Amino acid sequence: MAKPAQGAKYRGSIHDFPGFDPGQDAEALYTAMKGFGSDKEAILELITSRSNRQRQEICQSYKSLYGKDLIADLKYELTGKFERLIVGLMRPLAYCDAKEIKDAISGIGTDEKCLIEILASRTNEQIHQLVAAYKDAYERDLEADIIGDTSGHFQKMLVVLLQGTREEDNVVSEDLVQQDVQDLYEAGELKWGTDEAQFIYILGNRSKQHLRLVFDEYLKTTGKPIEASIRGELSGDFEKLMLAVVKCIRSTPEYFAERLFKAMKGLGTRDNTLIRIMVSRSELDMLDIREIFRTKYEKSLYSMIKNDTSGDYKKALLKLCGGDDDAAGQFFPEAAQVAYQMWELSAVARVELKGTVRPVDNFNPDADAKALRKAMKGLGTDEDTIIDIITHRSNAQRQQIRQTFKSHFGRDLMADLKSEISGDLARLILGLMMPPAHYDAKQLKKAMEGAGTDEKALIEILATRTNAEIRAICEAYKEDYHKSLEDALSSDTSGHFKRILISLATGNREEAGEDWDQAREDAQEIADRPSGDKTSLETRFRTILCTRSYPHLRRVFQEFVKMTNYDVEHTIKKEMSGDVRDVFVAIVQSVKNKPLFFADKLYKSMKGAGTDEKTLTRIMVSRSEIDLLNIRREFIEKYDKSLHQAIEGDTSGDFLKALLAICGGED
Repeated sequence: MAKPAQGAKYRGSIHDFPGFDPGQDAEALYTAMKGFGSDKEAILELITSRSNRQRQEICQSYKSLYGKDLIADLKYELTGKFERLIVGLMRPLAYCDAKEIKDAISGIGTDEKCLIEILASRTNEQIHQLVAAYKDAYERDLEADIIGDTSGHFQKMLVVLLQGTREEDNVVSEDLVQQDVQDLYEAGELKWGTDEAQFIYILGNRSKQHLRLVFDEYLKTTGKPIEASIRGELSGDFEKLMLAVVKCIRSTPEYFAERLFKAMKGLGTRDNTLIRIMVSRSELDMLDIREIFRTKYEKSLYSMIKNDTSGDYKKALLKLCGGDDDAAGQFFPEAAQVAYQMWELSAVARVELKGTVRPVDNFNPDADAKALRKAMKGLGTDEDTIIDIITHRSNAQRQQIRQTFKSHFGRDLMADLKSEISGDLARLILGLMMPPAHYDAKQLKKAMEGAGTDEKALIEILATRTNAEIRAICEAYKEDYHKSLEDALSSDTSGHFKRILISLATGNREEAGEDWDQAREDAQEIADRPSGDKTSLETRFRTILCTRSYPHLRRVFQEFVKMTNYDVEHTIKKEMSGDVRDVFVAIVQSVKNKPLFFADKLYKSMKGAGTDEKTLTRIMVSRSEIDLLNIRREFIEKYDKSLHQAIEGDTSGDFLKALLAICGGED
């Protein structure tokens, strides 16, 4: 079993088996594989219940007793993913890593993701053991093989990591931290082109403790997390490698939690990644990975494995996982630190919001109006021209086109478009043609008319708009529907949910910065929970979440973590239910990272069977000139595929063309 550092608590899920007898275990495995067929249940139960050190002793006893190689017998008796998993467990970690890297660089093509995962995450000692194991197993030099199979800056960084010479001194020089921040800034943001060598030297050699302080200072100095600069300055596999290094410096368990989630989400499972991580981390930090997984993805690692795999393979993976965290339904104290850091990042980062639709240069409303009239005149409609013009003009320019169209032709452009196009394309194009406040007002009206209410649409709009946007929506609603938005909400909703929406619809959120003393008082206010008094709790949350400024709320939520060891979002989900819970969660997520909130909504609108075209259209239209570029970046970071790819795989025809034009590019 891997030994934790002196004074550290063991965080693996696999322990030494008490009363261990390698000879007895070797005999049991021999019996399980003897004769016709094999007893897979007995094999998986025994091997997943022994530590790696004990498994090596079993291998030795097996050879002594039967003159046979246990791994060779297991390979013969087992098949597929289950065989890969069991055989992986039987190898020492360094030899397991060596085999993974050998497979990654053998044959046609290279599995860069495997190389990145292993070399970015291993300690100096683990790297040295890996290099030695590779030499022993394959009689080849690992560095030479890596150089032969990779190139460029990606290759250079891999070679640096292969040296296993990262500084390990926890005494940090403040002057050197400031110097590294300046060097990274000058190598990237301040330079025409990028000095990749500086990134390689600093990120490849400095100690973890030092680099964590560098990342903190970099954020304070530039207003950007180091990850944003890496994405902006580097590209391809080199960019992915450097991001993985940064993630592992910040939190290796969080890096693996994210890798596991991506291995199982969506259609199909990346079994090689799943096996590699479950095997390699089972005696190192599986408990930390589980806790962070539960916090980030609101489900346990155990439950995701259970739903995504099957048979003996599933049973073995669940044994390595070591327990179901959903059973307790708790927020782990160890995860509080991650939540606190998330709020700190949210509070300090100065994110520049960018849309994907911008005013076109040399704009000519007269020519555009004539081109649109021609596209709709006569038999048939030229949808391509309509899409090209409307998706490549800003909203202000579209309003000029509407006015020019009426002046030239005495016709209403909106009415003509309605008669010429239909379905999802019509909803998208007509939405783009409306002024933003009137578009939002219409979406709110549609959410409340007819049988039933679309609470999700109400929440999405009212929980995310600025004061100025809310006030403009209220004016547009009154102008278009001759009724106040507050009266409409009062008629269509009830109870605490109604009071929260009306509070948001006043557009009177404070706009001042953070006040630390007040933040502590506010955190205490929502942290105090008289048992069973849900009404009081919801009222106190409404008073603070619906009125305080975003910068202030970030500090409130940070203080809340310090006071309770819980993230505020977890508390809301645990203590509240229904629409009240959903609107408070939306506010919290919007405060934390609004582009990520919309990225999640877009992903959910397209995942699984069927597409929620209304939500997809509403977000693409309403965010196109505000922060859709930021949403795209959050989308690819979280879901490992671009928004462009998701739209391409889930929509079709002219609707697809228009959405991709608004999306603005492939990441």
